Amino acid sequence: MSVRVEEDGDVWTVILDRPEARNAVDPEHAEALHDAFVRFEKSDAKAAVFWGAGGAFCAGWDLKYAATLSDPERFDRDVAAPLAFRDDPLQPGPMGPSRLELSKPVIAAVEGPAVAGGMELALWADVRIMAETAYVGVYCRRWGVSLVDGGTVRLPRLVGQGRALEIALTGRKVEAEECLRIGLCERVVPEGEARAAAEAMAHEIARFSQGAMRADRRSIIAGQGLSERDALRAEWERGAAAIRDEGVAGAARFAGGKGRGGDFGEI
Repeated sequence: MSVRVEEDGDVWTVILDRPEARNAVDPEHAEALHDAFVRFEKSDAKAAVFWGAGGAFCAGWDLKYAATLSDPERFDRDVAAPLAFRDDPLQPGPMGPSRLELSKPVIAAVEGPAVAGGMELALWADVRIMAETAYVGVYCRRWGVSLVDGGTVRLPRLVGQGRALEIALTGRKVEAEECLRIGLCERVVPEGEARAAAEAMAHEIARFSQGAMRADRRSIIAGQGLSERDALRAEWERGAAAIRDEGVAGAARFAGGKGRGGDFGEI
């Protein structure tokens, strides 16, 4: 299958495997990716990794499919109408999962290109781990294709407006080390090791009490559009509930001798 899920305890790895197209996404594969992450959201799994097989994360929207949409009526019927934005946290986007608002973390493991819509998929993830030979870029700039999967929203939130404009307007290649320097990824690893590093991080996250972790995750994401005071209020409401439900018991474990000296081995 071109999209499959490999489960390892509390961690799912969602794999896009379409090597003949460098993992470019057409409607069939967008639907399959969306469905995989919706199943993850509804499952008992605690963290997910998103990985492209065959040395490419994702080369973006399948331009061979896009070239068949020259009839405006067909474009409106097959693309614009079914993907019109709705107030639905599980709504599919053009690339599949790009509009999903999940309650659990996703780590993108990026090898090779993550360009155009593929970059937007990587930006959708909570964390990006890139191989040292990986790169991103708005490569759709040269073909007159706009960013419609969150690129113009998420890119400036990560790197700032000026850098986002420069990257988007020029469509240039942004290599892994620069991504790390400007905040477009969180870790760079040797070529071929992105998936293993992402899965190790996912398992580390899965070990923790989930309520508190998810409360902090949601406060960081949701606080972006709020005033400082409203964000502080929302943080308190989520965090206090998590402390009540999990934190008091965790404090008791510490008082009993667990986790001293920064030891996370037994928590």
